[in-house]
Amino acid sequence: MPIKLENVGIAVRDLEATIAFFADLGLTVLGRDTVSGEWTDTAVGLDGNHARIAMLQTPDGNGRLELFEYIHPDAIETEPTLPNEIGMHRVAFSVDDIDDALATAARHGCHPLRGVATYEDVYKLTYVRGPSGILVMLAEELQKG
Repeated sequence: MPIKLENVGIAVRDLEATIAFFADLGLTVLGRDTVSGEWTDTAVGLDGNHARIAMLQTPDGNGRLELFEYIHPDAIETEPTLPNEIGMHRVAFSVDDIDDALATAARHGCHPLRGVATYEDVYKLTYVRGPSGILVMLAEELQKG
C-alpha cells in the first residue's frame, strides 16, 4: 500500500496570527474554510465540531500545514509542549537564511528557546516558540549545493 504524508494539523488559538507567522516564513495559503456538521463530527470524532481552517503549503509544494481554530467546542488550553514530551513534537522547516527567518519570527514575538546551534558544520538550527505555543524548528544547511 503506497502512502504519502498529506499534511500536519495544528489546533491554534488565533488562526489569523498563526497564518501571518507562517506566511511571513514563506508558506502560501492554499485555502480557507469553516467546517461543521455530521461529516466533521464523524471524521474528527468530536460532537458539535465547528472550526475555521486554513491549508498552507511550503514553496516547494511538498509540505502542508492545516491550521484550525475551534469555534465549538471551546478549545482546551494546555501548557506549551516541551522538547522532551511524548506526542506531537514540532514542525521543522529548512530555510535559506536562519538569521532572516529569526528576524521574521521575532516580528511575531517568537524567539529561540535558547539560541542557534551548529550541528557538525552541516546545519545551523534552533527551536522557536511560535504562535499558540507551537514548537517550530528552523534549519539552515551550511554546505549548500
